[in-house]
Amino acid sequence: MAWAPAYASTAELRAYLRIPSGDTADDTHIDLAAEAASRAIDHHCNRQFGQVTTAEARVYTPRWDRHRARWIIETDDISTTDDLAIMVDDDDDATYDLEIDVYRLYPYNAAAAGFPWTTIVVDPDSANIPTGAAGSVEVTAEWGWSAVPDTVKQACLLQGARFWQRQQAPFGVAGSPELGSELRLLQKVDVDVAVMLRPFIRWWGAA
Repeated sequence: MAWAPAYASTAELRAYLRIPSGDTADDTHIDLAAEAASRAIDHHCNRQFGQVTTAEARVYTPRWDRHRARWIIETDDISTTDDLAIMVDDDDDATYDLEIDVYRLYPYNAAAAGFPWTTIVVDPDSANIPTGAAGSVEVTAEWGWSAVPDTVKQACLLQGARFWQRQQAPFGVAGSPELGSELRLLQKVDVDVAVMLRPFIRWWGAA
């Protein structure tokens, strides 16, 4: 899997649209609909559901949480501790050479619920502590989700089907007023897609 992939394949969306498997004439446009639906999901949820192929370093700004009395580092999604490393630049020279070696990943029960961790809570006993300076922490991880959630795939199929039908609604209105099925296509994800994705929306302030 890659970072920010399409969450449904061309074949899956074709089948969802009830187009026979042998009819591949519109596959290019079906593929674009799946890709567009996937990116709409990312935008709606403030996160993506793929995973990098190898661990990579990203820079974040820590903040002090006075309620926990701990330094907090909000990060992109982390679904595995393999190759996880947290380093500090303590003198603002863009060299991350001091390791944070005692910490907790939060939410504490994320893995059991099938969700990634999103926050690093630094323990005061760590050999090194963040300074609070902008971009002073470098985290190396295998970012993302280990697998695309089934709900996200279903949401992609539904939203992709809506985008596909958009070609038949050039003025932003689908259905028929005579039959009482008129539907205005608003500038937002499908209402059922929004319901599906509600548990996956992330509000965060990583820098």
